Amino acid sequence: MGLLLLLGVFAVGVVIGAPVAFAMGIAAAVTFWFEGFPTLITFQRATAGVSVFSLLAIPFFIFAGEIMLHGGIAKRLVNLASALVGHFKGGLAMVNIFSSMLFGGISGSAVADISALGSLLVPVMKERGYRPDFAVNVTVTSSIAGIVIPPSHNMIIFAVAAGGGISLSKLFLAGVIPGILMCVSLAIAAWILSVRHNYPAEPFPGWGVVGRAAMDAIPGFMTAVIIVGGTLSGVFTVTESGAFGAIYALLLTAFYYRSLTWKALMLSVTGAVRTTAMVMILIAFASSFAYLLALYQVPAKLSGLLGAISDNPIVILLMINVILLVLGMIMDMAALILICTPIFMPIAVGLGMDPTQFGIMMLINLGIGLCTPPVGTCLFVGCAVGRVKIEDAVRTIWPFYLAIFAALMLVTYVPAVSLWLPSVME
Repeated sequence: MGLLLLLGVFAVGVVIGAPVAFAMGIAAAVTFWFEGFPTLITFQRATAGVSVFSLLAIPFFIFAGEIMLHGGIAKRLVNLASALVGHFKGGLAMVNIFSSMLFGGISGSAVADISALGSLLVPVMKERGYRPDFAVNVTVTSSIAGIVIPPSHNMIIFAVAAGGGISLSKLFLAGVIPGILMCVSLAIAAWILSVRHNYPAEPFPGWGVVGRAAMDAIPGFMTAVIIVGGTLSGVFTVTESGAFGAIYALLLTAFYYRSLTWKALMLSVTGAVRTTAMVMILIAFASSFAYLLALYQVPAKLSGLLGAISDNPIVILLMINVILLVLGMIMDMAALILICTPIFMPIAVGLGMDPTQFGIMMLINLGIGLCTPPVGTCLFVGCAVGRVKIEDAVRTIWPFYLAIFAALMLVTYVPAVSLWLPSVME
């Protein structure tokens, strides 16, 4: 009865449009009261959930991404991608995808990716004869590379939800190849569609232009190198790496590129504060919610249910993927990471899957949810930037869904895709 009350109150909160964080907090408080516990426990568990040192890295990651967004780094990365891949058929689509791969590795945010690159590339693609829905779909689906390619604050959230036993360095390394694989799959899909619709190719600018674009973009890309390299080398903790990365981004855009205005700095600060507050409130109340899920033994009961349906690991992992895909369509990604990790990770580990591999699988899976209605944040932002109706974009986005799903299946069933690089670097 208590579990039904917990899930019921939460579901009602989501349906009536309450923020997910508050829906979880209210559901937890009501359930604690129903079970006879002091409702104060809700806030004690919430406070304990955010009293984790590694979470300090999240505001630094977010601030560095905001500086990259408003400080002109995105435009330089677009120039580099354009010089490298713009001459292929459907060149601007390729530029869009590989710009997302480069920028996502710095910002670690899919929404920042769409905001920065979409506003630059979608209007240009439309001017060059690309269909508006195609331009938006390329931008939306490629943006989730920032979730998988390090540094990503969602990886920190997963590590916390997993109980702190996951190495962030290993998780960072594990996301590199799947992120590249996902972008390559999207590029293939975009190329096929470009040939079919006869989209134009841009002229190759010459290796001199490529070299100059690379030299202009490399200092900005060093932000990701500092954050990831500092963590992997052991010179910095993940929190220290985030802090140094944010300081470097601030100094680079202010004094080297001289592109960070006072207005842009204020936008970066307010954006980072707003996003950090949202993430931390979500983590806090999700901790109370997850505590009750554990109290009601939901992971063990769900494991038994899946085991009753099939004892085949391939089938069980496919069912987990389907459940996560459906949940990703109706709930925010960070909330699902916090709720679903303690439920599904023990099941996957029991089937022989490495926890790091499960983390990358979950991130890609829930990333798809950011691109799907009715709660696809990236889809909404991309359609707003491209001025395209959501129904028009959804009608033609399926080839890109298939491309990402193919990458997801490889990560799920081929451990080396995510675990090879960490094993080599250990």
